[in-house]
Amino acid sequence: MTLSIYDTKSRQVSQVPMTNGVVHMYCCGPTVYRDAHVGNLRTFLLSDLIARTLELGGLKVKLIQNITDVGHMAENLESEDKVLEQAKAESISPFAIARKYEERFHTDLARLNIKPAQGYPRASETMDLIISSICELIEKNAAYIGSDGSVYFDAKSLPTYGAISGNKLDALKPGHRYEYTDDGGKRFHADWALWKTAGNRTEMIWDSPWGPGFPGWHIECTAMSLKYLDKRIDLHVGGIDLRFPHHENERAQSNSIIADEAVGIWVHGEHLLFEGRKMSKSAGNVVLVEDLISRGLDPLALRFVLLENRYRSQMDLTWASLDTAHATLRRMRESMANWGDSTNELEDLEIKQALETDLDTPRAMQRIRIVEKDKNLAPEEKRAIFNYADRVLGLDLTRKIEKAPLPSDLKEILAARDVARKNKDWAQSDSLRKELESRGLVIKDKADSQEWEWS
Repeated sequence: MTLSIYDTKSRQVSQVPMTNGVVHMYCCGPTVYRDAHVGNLRTFLLSDLIARTLELGGLKVKLIQNITDVGHMAENLESEDKVLEQAKAESISPFAIARKYEERFHTDLARLNIKPAQGYPRASETMDLIISSICELIEKNAAYIGSDGSVYFDAKSLPTYGAISGNKLDALKPGHRYEYTDDGGKRFHADWALWKTAGNRTEMIWDSPWGPGFPGWHIECTAMSLKYLDKRIDLHVGGIDLRFPHHENERAQSNSIIADEAVGIWVHGEHLLFEGRKMSKSAGNVVLVEDLISRGLDPLALRFVLLENRYRSQMDLTWASLDTAHATLRRMRESMANWGDSTNELEDLEIKQALETDLDTPRAMQRIRIVEKDKNLAPEEKRAIFNYADRVLGLDLTRKIEKAPLPSDLKEILAARDVARKNKDWAQSDSLRKELESRGLVIKDKADSQEWEWS
């Protein structure tokens, strides 16, 4: 199998390259000061689907994903960064905060059946590497020490700056997101900080040739990707919000260090809305994997819904779509159990072509629905095709369904609904049905009875 995928830089679908028989992948990881919400996790699912598709075709993948656990996510040096702010809120140390949310990040990845990367380097543990990369940029005249003692990248030193985002240096305005508003030591307003002097900050600072301080946001990904992927990144994955300035600046740094194009293909996943709105803390609509579990939903219902949408199309997630996915997953697992217990796989040409053509997961999902209902396929063939597809879809379709005992209060509601139906009190019957369904029951009414399913 070969995988062709949309490259943000070239604006076309291109075949994924490889280095010495291995596809080198880098995915920008989380900043660990809070739980990753479902929108964040869509990006990490994208890297998982790419890796699984390549592996399905017999290729080897080396995936590196950084952990941002250093304090730099602030607009200026006078305000606290996110890690330090959360550490104060929880009355524990900044690094305890980082370790806490890093662990929870890995837990959420496992819940979504996202395979672990080959490495998760932490920024705090690769400071020597980051400082070395900055030194190299200074030696190559791509960076300079500003009048304030901080180190800045010289944006004008790379003639092709803007190739990913389409932004031109002369058109950029000062003070874009994640850049400091007090960078008075810069030569040009579009330059960015590689190393900031500590100023009054006393936590999360490190020694350097330029004095105590901390790294800028973009340099850590350059340092880690070049080091752990042998200076060749075949495929670089991230959310669309990272296209600029992060990936544009990362490209400038990496290309300047190796004097070549460091990344073969840039892949970006689109935004995820929830109930029609962008997820934000201020809007109160941030959804976590834990929220799905609290509602009695299988976390893989989220994976199911995301698979039914193109990775580079903005999508709107709803509780209704998650409920439907939960029920469909249960039905498919019941079908798998009815088809036997074979672990054999049968390659399906349509699924294969869908996945290798810009990762068309909606088409692959549509195909398995058709296979499930195809009366011309034997049960063992259906199971074998599902086994094949699930190597990429990762929906754990062979999982056995364990039915939990029905709580006594739900038994009482079912009995009350039986009485309402016999008395033809349809308003009461509908009201009780909605209550039962909100608790996770699937109700199927017959002419003279009600049937239900409970997971």
